[in-house]
Amino acid sequence: MTGEFGWFAESALRRRGGLRILVSVSTVEATRLKPHPLAGMAPPPAKPLSLWKQARAGKGNPFESIPLAAYEEAIYAPKSAPGRYVMVHDPEGVRRVMVENVANYPKNRMERKFFTAMFGEGLLSSEGELWRRHRKIMAPAFDPRSVAGYAPAMADAAQAFVARWDRPGSGAEVDIAAEMQAITVDIICRTMFSSDAEELIGLAGPALRAAQASLEFGVLDFLPVIGPMRLRAKQNAVHGIFARLDATIHRMIAAREKNLADSPRDLLTRLMEARDEEGKGLSASEVRDEVITIFMAGHETTAVAMTFVWYLLSQHPAEEAKLHAELDAVLGGRAPAGEDVARLPYTRMVIEEAMRMYPPAPAVSMRTAVKDDEICGMKVKAGTQVLITSWVLHRHRKLWEEPERFDPERFSPERSAGRSRFAYMPFGAGPRVCIGAAFAMQEAVLILATLAQRYRAVLVEGQDIQLQSRITLRPKGGIRMRVERR
Repeated sequence: MTGEFGWFAESALRRRGGLRILVSVSTVEATRLKPHPLAGMAPPPAKPLSLWKQARAGKGNPFESIPLAAYEEAIYAPKSAPGRYVMVHDPEGVRRVMVENVANYPKNRMERKFFTAMFGEGLLSSEGELWRRHRKIMAPAFDPRSVAGYAPAMADAAQAFVARWDRPGSGAEVDIAAEMQAITVDIICRTMFSSDAEELIGLAGPALRAAQASLEFGVLDFLPVIGPMRLRAKQNAVHGIFARLDATIHRMIAAREKNLADSPRDLLTRLMEARDEEGKGLSASEVRDEVITIFMAGHETTAVAMTFVWYLLSQHPAEEAKLHAELDAVLGGRAPAGEDVARLPYTRMVIEEAMRMYPPAPAVSMRTAVKDDEICGMKVKAGTQVLITSWVLHRHRKLWEEPERFDPERFSPERSAGRSRFAYMPFGAGPRVCIGAAFAMQEAVLILATLAQRYRAVLVEGQDIQLQSRITLRPKGGIRMRVERR
């Protein structure tokens, strides 16, 4: 499988849309970069693992233990798994579950409890009429005009990070995962809380990291008696962790309610002002739940996506050089602004390809069939658990050529033409598609454009980089990189 060797340095001459760009890598650069097997890119196991080995794999990234058959078949039904469940990775099958017959496939009960423990009754955990009402009320805060209005705060936060990387001097070693967490927390606080951002930054980061650690789930959490007991303990731990953050958010909401018209035009104000068709808005408690949801989903997913962007660029100098060429040509050394996002197509393609290879949310959803159904010709009985994973979908042999190879131009207009909407889902799909998808892409492009203009990130040698899936996909223990001035 040639895709397994996609980490080697290369030089390339590419032609796209009549534009000829020479991408070259110097001999010194190619020599300095040693081949590094990309984390999580080993071929899938030929046969299903034993339950014991699956349990062990669950401590890291359990998706790496999914057998090859799942990457080749439209529907994969494990024979050794306890209970009935199937994995669907055919685009038409995904469409059936997530759009055409979505009412028949509500979220799995354990998944709903999991997200309720973390987010309260926010968009990720709520169901039915409550979810529909919240989605309608929140939609205007994430429409194109609103998202464009957040660009200055995003650009300012990215520019402030330039100074942060300038201080240590060229060649300083950092944990790139922690750095991307820091910048995305800064951005979400600026866009959500405006003038109050500084106070929230100091509370949000530690609370979110501690909550994630407390909500790690394993095999014991799915056992009949032990599972509910463990879940209640996790819920109590999360409530304690968020107590101070919650108090601060409620205080801000109360202060703004006194003079909402003169409040800053940030995301919090927009959520408080939003009304449904009957003129009813969100209660303070509902605003809190959505704020926490946006905090978690809005900063964590972008942070892990950007972590893997830097990691992949460090191992692919030709693609890195082409990114630099676009940034230099379009920006000419100036700071990027919101209107530049549309003018940086290759920058966006790099991010899209990184999210294909390392999807921030590797498990799109676990659904439970309410009634008997048929998916891609397979009879699915009521009660069957239906799992859709972007980890497998984004590497399916029938959907992607050389799926383990980093190739941003997969997402060029020419090569994307005809690709099913349900073959690539870093933000999910259907009615529950991520409401903040445009927000996240704008944020990611501005971060990469701002920092990659000035810096390269070089992987520190000797690391054993392993993946860990805990809601999002992260490098276990981070990734050490040297930040060098270009």
